[in-house]
Amino acid sequence: MSEFLQLTLFGLSNGAILALAALGFVLIYKATGVINFAQGHFLLIGAYVFYAAMVVFGFHWTLSILFGVVIAIALGVVVERFVLRPMIGEEAIAVIMVTIGLSSMFAGGVQFMFGTSPKETPRFLPPGSMELAGATVPWSRIAAIAIAAVVLTAFTLFFTRSRHGIAMRAVADDQQAALTIGISVRRVFALAWALAAATAVIGGILLANLTGVSPALAGFGLVVFPVVILGGLDSVPGTIAGGIIIGLLVQYTAGYVGGGLEQVIPFIVLIGILMVRPYGLFGQVRIERV
Repeated sequence: MSEFLQLTLFGLSNGAILALAALGFVLIYKATGVINFAQGHFLLIGAYVFYAAMVVFGFHWTLSILFGVVIAIALGVVVERFVLRPMIGEEAIAVIMVTIGLSSMFAGGVQFMFGTSPKETPRFLPPGSMELAGATVPWSRIAAIAIAAVVLTAFTLFFTRSRHGIAMRAVADDQQAALTIGISVRRVFALAWALAAATAVIGGILLANLTGVSPALAGFGLVVFPVVILGGLDSVPGTIAGGIIIGLLVQYTAGYVGGGLEQVIPFIVLIGILMVRPYGLFGQVRIERV
């Protein structure tokens, strides 16, 4: 029972971070229709920017988080303005290849600036642990779940209650109709990329605090794709559910099966969901008649 509780807590915390990174993926897809294969590497950049702010520049951790979010928003806007906007009207495969190129460029840039060895980052999440039904529960994991829940709730309210959030939903539904009522589609595109980068960077900062900083974080970011396929490419609630399911599944597989199967189980789920329900658990079914 204690092992089950511990695996569940670790799975929930990893799943919450995955949901944050996947939320950005859904944001971009809903607003622009672009499948962003570089989303996982925004998470990697967030971890390293946070490391640089705390260790290299000597900022306080609160200022380091703010620094990371600002850099992420700036990077998202630059990518949208100078890389993706010129691709409007091009074939979908061309845009996909550009995002794959971006992910390679981000990985290469991080490796060039920081090397390949793992970096130790000062921790800002509370240390220590507590005993719960015989399980050792780290406070840092509980704090990570709480922070991710607050951020996901804030973004959900942003989409449903704020003017800009409603504008993004309008653009996602019909760009031409949104233009006719005065919504700036280009501004919505830039906002989507900025928010997507910010959510991924927050996830990267939490991950850096839990596991340390290394290029291996890019592998964690790749699990974003099974999460969004499972939850549904265009569903924010599906993103949260997908993150939690994949996070728990990986931890239970690692704890009860092992043998490295936990590294491939998310992609087995991806293939399975594509075969039986290609629009995901919560995705919108689109029927195109030709």
